[in-house]
Amino acid sequence: KGLGNIEVIHTVCATGLESESVDLVLLYDTYHELENPASVLEELYRVLKPQGVLSFSDHHMREEDILREITGGGRFQLVAKGKKTYTFAKAG
Repeated sequence: KGLGNIEVIHTVCATGLESESVDLVLLYDTYHELENPASVLEELYRVLKPQGVLSFSDHHMREEDILREITGGGRFQLVAKGKKTYTFAKAG
């Protein structure tokens, strides 16, 4: 079994991907460096499928800050928490 189509996007906002076309987004150790994190989260929400997953980790941030930042806009909800990784789903 292959991994299917894997895309690596190196942009902070407009990915050019179709809406609701992505199963999984990995956002690791970059969030704290983003100039406009709200725009990035908006784009990730747009491209994720309804059952899509945002996997997040940023060792530069405290847990309470991660949860506030990612769930605060109402787009994502926490569904699982590992040792250093958080799994979010589209809210609603």
